[in-house]
Amino acid sequence: MTESQTFDEVARLIGEASRILFITGAGISADSGLPTYRGIGGLYHERLTDDGLTIEEALSGEMMAARPDVAWKYIAEIEANCRGAEPNIAHRIIAALEQERPGVWVLTQNVDGLHRDAGSRNLIEIHGTVHRLRCTECAHSRKVTDFGGLRLPPECPQCGGVLRPDVVLFGEMLPEAGLNQLDALLDGGVDLVVSIGTTSAFPYISGPVWWAQQAGVPTVEINPGETEVSRLVTYRLRRRAAEALPEIWRRLHPEPPVEG
Repeated sequence: MTESQTFDEVARLIGEASRILFITGAGISADSGLPTYRGIGGLYHERLTDDGLTIEEALSGEMMAARPDVAWKYIAEIEANCRGAEPNIAHRIIAALEQERPGVWVLTQNVDGLHRDAGSRNLIEIHGTVHRLRCTECAHSRKVTDFGGLRLPPECPQCGGVLRPDVVLFGEMLPEAGLNQLDALLDGGVDLVVSIGTTSAFPYISGPVWWAQQAGVPTVEINPGETEVSRLVTYRLRRRAAEALPEIWRRLHPEPPVEG
């Protein structure tokens, strides 16, 4: 099958589906200028941090508890590389598909908030968001646009404890509410699962693709590289998200808008 034929088939599946689960990772935000951190060309690809730690050690829950200054150093470094990013065409197309059919959902590993900024509302931010800080000692939390001007590590204005981003650090448990949302979504059934820009290294990210294969539900992967689910999917597009989704959109909306 040629790439053009694959695009045709993927567009047909999306056009016929009422309930679609999009699973996204760092690759979808790469075209917004965000680094992929551990992927090829990422901030920490095949190198240790300046403190001689792997990025997984530096950004762990254990490090945040023992040395919040170290954890915050790398959280802030990553946030600075992401600051000012805007949703790209891939984020916007997924949000537009949700407007067309309310059964479109997004399960994202990304903490950048770009899906929400693009207009997606059926959203499971399984790793949280950097745009909300919470206290490690009390119930205080607040929203932030970015980390500019923060004294690191930031202090809770109510109890003096350490504030941290409301994200899942390495070694921490996933939010139960998010996992319950995902389980309910799959229990209700979906017509199509589309994995975009993720290596699918975590079982809760690859899991819906495995579930779909067992349930006879078609699957699509959009990723230029090999991943944990590449051999499982029904159709594979070796493209970046910002390249592939506009091609699919054009096939779904071949007629230009009527003017006048």
